[in-house]
Amino acid sequence: MFEKLLSEIKKNNYKSISKAISHVENNNFDLINKISSCFPFDKKPHRVGITGPPGAGKSSITNLLIKKYRENNLKVAVLLVDPSSPFTKGAVLGDRIRMLNYYDDNNVFIRSFGSRGSKGGLSNNINEIADIFSLANYDIIIFETVGVGQIEIDVVEQVDSVILTLVPESGDDIQILKAGILEIADIFVVNKSDRSDSDKLIVSLKKILSNADTLDQDYWKNPILKTIAIKDEGIDELINELNNHFNFLNSKDSFKNYKIDKRYSSQVEKILTNKLLNLFWKKNKISSLNKELEKKSKDRISPYAFVQKLLNDK
Repeated sequence: MFEKLLSEIKKNNYKSISKAISHVENNNFDLINKISSCFPFDKKPHRVGITGPPGAGKSSITNLLIKKYRENNLKVAVLLVDPSSPFTKGAVLGDRIRMLNYYDDNNVFIRSFGSRGSKGGLSNNINEIADIFSLANYDIIIFETVGVGQIEIDVVEQVDSVILTLVPESGDDIQILKAGILEIADIFVVNKSDRSDSDKLIVSLKKILSNADTLDQDYWKNPILKTIAIKDEGIDELINELNNHFNFLNSKDSFKNYKIDKRYSSQVEKILTNKLLNLFWKKNKISSLNKELEKKSKDRISPYAFVQKLLNDK
């Protein structure tokens, strides 16, 4: 059914890629299974995640990464995840105007998604969407997360290299530790580093990282970089460290396998959860739930008791 579409994706046909993404967003399992049948893919793109608080300059850095990668003739896909409207589930933000510079570049594909309620900062089907670009032989896939303050753990499971973007106002040691964000980063970027307190933040980061340091010389040492994205300062160094990290992962089987294994097991768990839920929610169980909801709140049984009732129903 989808053989022609897959063939066109492999040729980097823009419309076919767009069509496939829409199918995956709408949970077209026939296409998802078809894409999955191509696993393992010939191309293993470098998956780069960019996360951090609002206003840290993630989009500006992403824009410059596209520019630098294209200067090296690399094919770049950019998956931008914005907060979803609680009503329509569509993306709320539209701050991607600067990326329109690449609208006529057939080797740059930019797509914005609504998070659709995903708590981890990424759209629920983002991994399947990334697989489309693996099939289309892209070199780089950049994931930019919503950055609304949550611990965006999903980023770690979907990418090879995580950039945590901060600004001098990001907070003191305790605030950073409480945010739980240090554990997910491979590269730290202090953007807008011409502002006061940037050096103070870097000292704080170095102090915290030194406390968590390991004696294992084969362990990746997280670099801390200064950038001023609006002036294109520090981006070449960031590209260099991203390349170093990707090479490091590919030269260290234990680290490489950890990333790939985590992504694989996460995908298996999600697929299994979806399939089991679909099998579980038969018409009679949906009817039971609707009947319970028709009752006044004070007359309903507890959610735990109701789940047990559902499990006991044939």
